[in-house]
Formats: sequence, C-alpha cells, structure tokens
Amino acid sequence: MKQLVLASGNPGKLREFGALLAQFDFEVLPQSAFNVSEADEPHCTFVENALAKARHASLLTGLPALADDSGICVDALNGAPGVLSARFSGEPKSDARNNQRLIELLQGNDNRRAHYVAVLVLVRHANDPQPLIAQGEWHGEIVDAPQGENGFGYDPYFYLPTLRMTAAQLPAAEKNRISHRGKALSELIAQLQMHDSLIK
Repeated sequence: MKQLVLASGNPGKLREFGALLAQFDFEVLPQSAFNVSEADEPHCTFVENALAKARHASLLTGLPALADDSGICVDALNGAPGVLSARFSGEPKSDARNNQRLIELLQGNDNRRAHYVAVLVLVRHANDPQPLIAQGEWHGEIVDAPQGENGFGYDPYFYLPTLRMTAAQLPAAEKNRISHRGKALSELIAQLQMHDSLIK
C-alpha cells in the first residue's frame, strides 16, 4: 500500500479518512506516528490552514500528506466558530466546552442555521506547486440538547431536518457518504483519478 500521512492526530478523522481512502490502496498514517507536532494554524481561512498543515507534515516525513481544515459556521454568529471550531472555548481543546459555549451564544436566537465546512489539501511533497484542493459543505441546524453517540465535535448538536436526526445519530457509513468531509473527499478522489500518477 502507498503511505500517506494525515496531518492530524484526531482519531475520528483518521478512521474516516482511512475507511474512505482504502479503496485507493492508501495506508493513511497519523502524523503522530512520525512524531510530527501540530502545525501552526494562524490563518483566517480553511484553505490556508489546511495547506500549511499539509506542507508541514510532508516536510517532516518526506511523504505525500493530506490535511483537512474543517469547522462549523453558524449564520447567527457571522460564520463563527469557523476556523476556530476546535478551540472555540480556548485551550485545551474540549468538545464539551465548545458545544456549551455555542449553545450559550445562541440562546434566544431563532436563527439556528449552520453548516459544516471541510477543505482537503493533498501535497505530493512539501513544495508541491499544484496541491490538490477539495471542499465540501453540509447544511443543518443547531439544537439545544445533544442527540446521538456517534461522531465527534459538534455532531450531537448538528441537526439534519431532512433526516430528522443529528449527525451523531447517523451510522458511520452514512455519515461518510453525505458529510462535508465525505463530499470533499469525493471531490478529492475525482481529482486523484485525473492525476493518476498519485494513485499508481
């Protein structure tokens, strides 16, 4: 199998990417397996942060690297938490505290529209002049009470009206298919197929 380093230590993301890329004979390894520290994410856009993370992981491992920068954008909060989704309540990172802060900020607000965003960047090497970039969005609403045990992050509070359940209530295979990350990965896979030198 071809080794690909994932510029993340998030076990949820590793499971999702590993399952989705297995069909292309990629062995997805976390950057922690190479003792790579997390890259700085100083940018205000998902794409810039994802690119910085991918180049950092590739530089320190010598392998092709895949990075994602993802988060949730809430209409009533002018797109926040956005790129700060993982650290919305400060350090250390905490899903529970992030969700608590989000619900507190939305109290009394009838506009609960939100969408997840995922931007994926794949670099063949650290100085790749033409990285592959893919983006996906997943639209829903924020609810006050958590529902479901699957997923991670804001999933228990991210309600999908058409399915009448939260992202955390979806089976993993279904989530992989319809989520922001699943959509972005489908787009990335289409690009990989066009650039067949990456998947041989």
